[in-house]
Amino acid sequence: MIEHVDRVFAHDRFNGVEILDHAASGPVILDWAADGDLEPVRVTVHPGAFAGMVRKYVSRFKAEMLANLHGRSRGSFAPEFKKARVAVRINREELVVAAVVGEAAPMSLNTGLYEVSFDGQPQILPSVGGITPNVRVGHSAFAFMADHAEPGVTLRHPDAAQNTALNTLACIGNEAVVVTGDAKGERGRVTGKHGGVEHVMVDFHPDVMRKMTVGDRVQIWSCGLGMRLLDAPGVKAFNADPDLFAHMSVDIVGGRVRVRVAATIPAAVMGSGLGRSTVVRGDYDIQTFDDATAQEHGLRDLRLGDIVAIVDADHSFGRHYRTGAVSVGVVVHGRSFVAGHGPGVTTLLTSTKGEIDVERDADANLATILKL
Repeated sequence: MIEHVDRVFAHDRFNGVEILDHAASGPVILDWAADGDLEPVRVTVHPGAFAGMVRKYVSRFKAEMLANLHGRSRGSFAPEFKKARVAVRINREELVVAAVVGEAAPMSLNTGLYEVSFDGQPQILPSVGGITPNVRVGHSAFAFMADHAEPGVTLRHPDAAQNTALNTLACIGNEAVVVTGDAKGERGRVTGKHGGVEHVMVDFHPDVMRKMTVGDRVQIWSCGLGMRLLDAPGVKAFNADPDLFAHMSVDIVGGRVRVRVAATIPAAVMGSGLGRSTVVRGDYDIQTFDDATAQEHGLRDLRLGDIVAIVDADHSFGRHYRTGAVSVGVVVHGRSFVAGHGPGVTTLLTSTKGEIDVERDADANLATILKL
């Protein structure tokens, strides 16, 4: 039987329908029903019926041939759903809530204007910083002729020490409030942190952004630094608001953390951002220049705000390649044409021993998760 219909809204711009499991390889608990827009239906299906079936999302994912689910293996990326699911518990009472402030930063360009692309082409394009009302989470990371485009409003503090605190303390999902200018009092959410330039990105409604000006001050009620997962000691958490994992429907299955992701990415394609000793700020980039690899893993289908898993990547004490490790993060800025660069990922979870299981979900994006 088909026993699971997962997060499908008939009116959602990210509509996606996928068969996730069937009784021949272990039933899935029916725990969600699309608020009445779609009803789960149980249908008796022969175990071999899925062989050769085409899976196709109605929006961004390309069609894929499904393997025969009856005999599929169940490794790190096919978790055992028979075990009881437990909501993630964190050390919430220990987490400090602190106000940090940044200013809406101007867009900046290379002082020489030209950037040279990975294939030797000189280009002059919009880049990091600024207030960009038409670039938001949920949009394709490849939709704009820009290099490292940052969605929403970019924040930076003019004092270097305070900017370090802003970039370290602010966490994905934290509330942000405009405290000066014509948009004073308007609220948004932190959606990313960009290393190198040390920027924090905040999403506001486009109408709010159009009332803002470069230099407006935005206060973030930071909380999340120091978070621990109480029932999963083998998984470390970073850069996440205390409520983010609940919004993401992260849970524990048999002592392992289970996360819905929009894509899985091999660590071999990760580039700029390697070599730091911590992931409490910043990001690192997905290289998408190799056509075969990009097509195999759907790298050019990535959206700003997508939750992604990076396979064979350990972020416990900086980002490095480790066979069997798994890290989960969020896509925080757009593509780049420069060698070694691409859409950036800020870390949310990591496990040296791979104690994270992931499930593909087209709605695993901050625009849906945070209702932006």
